[in-house]
Amino acid sequence: MDFRLTVDQQLLAESVREFLTDTYGPEVLRRLDAGETRDPAIWDGLVQMGLTGLLVPEDQGGLGMSLIEAAAIARECGRVCLAEPLVDTGFVAVPWLADKGETEMLAQIAAGERRIALSHAINPWVADGEGEALESVDPLRQLFAAPEDATDDPLLLDLAALMSAAQLIGLAEAMLDQATEYAKVRRQFGQAIGGFQAVKHQLADCAVAIEFATPVVWRAAEALQQRRDSASVHVSHAKLAATDAAIATAETAIQVHGAMGYTYEVDLHFWMKRSWALSGAWGDRAFHYRRIEDAVIGGTLTIGPEH
Repeated sequence: MDFRLTVDQQLLAESVREFLTDTYGPEVLRRLDAGETRDPAIWDGLVQMGLTGLLVPEDQGGLGMSLIEAAAIARECGRVCLAEPLVDTGFVAVPWLADKGETEMLAQIAAGERRIALSHAINPWVADGEGEALESVDPLRQLFAAPEDATDDPLLLDLAALMSAAQLIGLAEAMLDQATEYAKVRRQFGQAIGGFQAVKHQLADCAVAIEFATPVVWRAAEALQQRRDSASVHVSHAKLAATDAAIATAETAIQVHGAMGYTYEVDLHFWMKRSWALSGAWGDRAFHYRRIEDAVIGGTLTIGPEH
């Protein structure tokens, strides 16, 4: 099967990338970090672009698109390290509520009038909720203690893990771009460090990891959109591949930047911390590895060429 994005899907993602790049950048992240971490004007811009209603049916005021388009845009949200809860509300809560038949809130979400704080038993926190505030490794995430009655619905877990994987791909791409650009200007021994084979190989390894993880995410989005029996396994595969690519790229980008890579003065730290946060959200690496192991080795999923 061909798991590349179609031309129309690519054009949609590119238009969103252009919008986010023009309105969102390191200077915005620093401003949010120094203030309230949320800006109503940014949210209004996302609403006007129709992104909050991307998955909302047309008769409810949305665009009626699929999880594949949503994953492509979640990737762009990761690329700019978006702080606003667009992905959680628009790309996770909307399809989950629709699947449960709870459609009365969808029009409000599409209009940007309502945001949903997702609570699941696998997480000890709720993002953009209320209650006891918690510290996060990512300064732009607003976390609160999870309620005791949090759901354990596997569909919610799969939707959120998928969209986390898509964001991790975008985060990895952004960190690779930052490291590559810095390698062109940082000089040692009379030349740019990007000219050293060791640095080239490290950056190339990151590019390969991202390239291999990306179609895995699209495959998972298609499987979950079609509610295939194998969807959970594909989602776990995507979360693993995207996590590994993002963490490896973060480590390489830090090394390329030298000791200053860890400091606040370098923009990289926003993307790095978001990668750390999402890598453990909605199931850590061990959890998703076990799901794949149970399916492939444990026999919970029928495998073979005919399947």
